[in-house]
Amino acid sequence: MRVLRSLMHAAAGAALSLAVFAADAGAADYPAPKEGTFVAKDFRFHTGDVLPELRLHYRTVGEPSGEPVVMLHGTGGSGASMLTPDFAGELFGEGQPLDAKKYFIILPDALGHGKSTKPSDGLRAKFPKYSSEDMVDAQHRLLTEGLKLNHVHLVMGNSMGGMHTWIWGGKYPDYMDALVPMASQPTEMAARNWMLRRLMVEMIRQDPGYKDGDYTEQPNAMRLANVFYATATSGGTLAYQKLAPTREKADKMIEDRLAVKFNADANDFIYAWESSGEYNPTPLLDRIKAPLLFINAADDERNPPETGVTEAAMKHVKNGRLFLIPASEDTRGHGTTAMAKFYTKELQAFLQSVSKVKSSSN
Repeated sequence: MRVLRSLMHAAAGAALSLAVFAADAGAADYPAPKEGTFVAKDFRFHTGDVLPELRLHYRTVGEPSGEPVVMLHGTGGSGASMLTPDFAGELFGEGQPLDAKKYFIILPDALGHGKSTKPSDGLRAKFPKYSSEDMVDAQHRLLTEGLKLNHVHLVMGNSMGGMHTWIWGGKYPDYMDALVPMASQPTEMAARNWMLRRLMVEMIRQDPGYKDGDYTEQPNAMRLANVFYATATSGGTLAYQKLAPTREKADKMIEDRLAVKFNADANDFIYAWESSGEYNPTPLLDRIKAPLLFINAADDERNPPETGVTEAAMKHVKNGRLFLIPASEDTRGHGTTAMAKFYTKELQAFLQSVSKVKSSSN
């Protein structure tokens, strides 16, 4: 076992802290989010490496007396990235599927993301390599040790968060009443999805400015690599045709994207994207017990439904069903599930059915 010293911004000895998160609540009227931090001691990675202290940041919406709901974000994001009018504004308001007056919504910053411990805190390229399962294990410690929750009503995630939801269901099958993975596949990371991730990472690593992770300035290739991957794997074919039907308009979209300020750290960026390399929930699918609503978009570039791998994998999920959002000029490919309007009715009906079964069994 190799022990690495954790370089963290959290105050020494601060195991659990909470502060009001000053943010626009978005389109819907829901309680202002709050921020908190939990420090997990002696966190062991799948590599055998151990950090004496792992800072795990999170946000909450609603009161702790509500039914706990865990909401998991995508690669490179944070819990705050889900507090948008198109997502939280369609879900957390009064009468909406995850009404914050009824639910206690927890939005963790995944290991390596947001304000949680990550390579840029000091270890840089010496930071332990983390996997999807490491990230889920860290979330589990946050919920059980930090927030003292022995059980939650729902685990729901988008993109990387959807991938983590599959792992949650198989690794901790008795921990939740329901699961809603989105924009993901319950299969090994492979094919074009992984190939493009690998190319994006290689573009940064092969930039002379990367210097094996010991750079003094962010590598120039990172901004281009990020825009390339995002354009290639999200946005929707029909939507792009509508938005950029001419070369002039297509060029303008690319120029606008390249002009956007990009503040990511290259080591954080590489670690985050490489964490999906070992993702493979297939061996866990038979262990899933909770009712599961799987939400994907028909035009999802990273998880194309036409391969048939999702349908084959779903045969191993005892109580799961797939809701596939039809492609249109209004959907955005892999980005579609960030717009909750496309599935609020299905989610509402699913949660009502879960609550009904739960009530009848009590």
